[in-house]
Amino acid sequence: ILKCVDGRGSDNTAMRGPKMPGGIYAIAHNRGTTTMEGLKAITKEVAAAGHVPSVHGDHSSDMLGCGFFKLWVTGRFDEMGYARPEFDADQGAAAVKDAGGVIEMHH
Repeated sequence: ILKCVDGRGSDNTAMRGPKMPGGIYAIAHNRGTTTMEGLKAITKEVAAAGHVPSVHGDHSSDMLGCGFFKLWVTGRFDEMGYARPEFDADQGAAAVKDAGGVIEMHH
């Protein structure tokens, strides 16, 4: 699983694979991808490379539980010149799932 890493446990047991803060969202952010269609394309690209793409939430904030996504969507990266996503956390998670990725919940 290609996943976000923040030190918390997960309900997903497939823990091998690359990890980076933000996971799929970080790839989209770094490429300047702000649309759900772009997010779906990245999800498919990661899957084609042999990894399971994922996004996560947590039990206290639902899908906004990914700190990286929360910073991105609320404009904390604006000063660095990064455009905000055109989707919210629930829409992003649905796009990743629709494109073959998984949703996990951290605890």
